[in-house]
Amino acid sequence: MANETLTRMDLAEAVFEEVGLSRNESADLVESVLQHISDALVRGENVKISSFGTFNIRDKNARIGRNPKTGEEVPINPRRVLSFRPSHTMKDKVGAGNK
Repeated sequence: MANETLTRMDLAEAVFEEVGLSRNESADLVESVLQHISDALVRGENVKISSFGTFNIRDKNARIGRNPKTGEEVPINPRRVLSFRPSHTMKDKVGAGNK
């Protein structure tokens, strides 16, 4: 399995090559889409991208955790967490890539 990472610039370059916008316009478009997704998540909205997946914000309650090394109980503060659930289409595509 490759240890490569897809970056914003890679996405902008793909938009440049496939859509035909200038490199600057492509970078601005990618940045704008990512900003809209981020803003929606900050507002607590779910973001669903068809055939890709859904980003959700969940509120986790305060609880008592335990340090595995010492066994000492430690309070864990309430927090918001981001989760991603891939669509069935994405799961199938990723699974087919393992063959």
